[in-house]
Amino acid sequence: MHKPSPLSSSMIPINKPWIDEEEKREVASVLEEKALTTAARDGGKRVRDFESQMRSYLKVKYVISVNSGTAALYAALLAAGIKQGDEVLIPSFTFVATANAVVAAGGKPVFVDIKKDDYTIDVSDLKSKIGNKSKFVIPVHLYGHVSDVDELMEIAAEHSLDVIEDACQSLGSTYKNKQTGTFGRMGCFSMYASKVLTAGEGGAVATNSDELADKLKMIRNHGMVEGYDTRVLGLNLRLPELSAAVAKVQMQKLGRMLEIRRRNAELMSKLLLPSANKHGLVLPQEIADKKFNWYLYTLAFQHNRDKIRDGLVRDNVGATVYYSPPVHKTPYYIQVAPGTRLPTTDWCADHVLSLPVHPQVSEADVDHIADSLKAILEK
Repeated sequence: MHKPSPLSSSMIPINKPWIDEEEKREVASVLEEKALTTAARDGGKRVRDFESQMRSYLKVKYVISVNSGTAALYAALLAAGIKQGDEVLIPSFTFVATANAVVAAGGKPVFVDIKKDDYTIDVSDLKSKIGNKSKFVIPVHLYGHVSDVDELMEIAAEHSLDVIEDACQSLGSTYKNKQTGTFGRMGCFSMYASKVLTAGEGGAVATNSDELADKLKMIRNHGMVEGYDTRVLGLNLRLPELSAAVAKVQMQKLGRMLEIRRRNAELMSKLLLPSANKHGLVLPQEIADKKFNWYLYTLAFQHNRDKIRDGLVRDNVGATVYYSPPVHKTPYYIQVAPGTRLPTTDWCADHVLSLPVHPQVSEADVDHIADSLKAILEK
């Protein structure tokens, strides 16, 4: 296996897939075989290979691959039996796909505030938002940070809510040594180009339920089982063999990619700690039971976030703001959920900044990023 090459002195992007000769060979073999995709119930050879690898990694009974993280969320909601108007409790501090999947499936998003320390759903606000129509909660393990799983599961059980985890950013993150995406009825993953594991575009749903796995296989294939016998509502959500070929090879080096992310994140924290104490910078921190995949290294600044970002970009650091505006303040969702008030979400949207720590970032790059940030803060 090749080692990732350090980036040049040009822009250090916020994310960059680590693609080697192995992925190219696997894709070439799909092209050679001309079996680019299949409507077979269990998918093509490489889809099955990838699903098997991911099942082993997550330690779950089933992994059903689909063509995006959005498709994973949508398919999971359909499989769980969402009905028109069912309320789904979600954070607004997330990529819009979480909310879009709810609306597409016929549900109504109810936005919940987050915690300032790790940007995941605030269980106290969650409790206050549960009503008669509440049927689901979708916690988002944002940036690879892990939600308060025990409290969430307890509240969900108490109020008969189905938990569908949005683990699109958290493959490899664990709580009490158990993978995120394996606590709820289903967990949804993304293999978008920027994620810790990529298929270019792709997604997957993990579950231990025979019934849900059966439904998910139908849903990703127009609700069909044998020929044109549509039994449930579904769409073409299948993962093509070309994408599965990339994902399959990526699974083989996932452990190494996560190690490099951790090395980079730990070095970044070490280098930035003196500045954090001096300038009121909030660094991301793991706690005992929660281990991150370090998908994004996200800081919070008390002041001047945008000026700091602009300075970093001028210095060839692809520092990026995720997510401003938050979902509830986008033009569409202002109409869907008018009057939503989420003070911590609003604060975070104005103060957070993510830095690159992906496997293509070398230790020299981390030094450059930290030095650049410290110099800007000193100004």
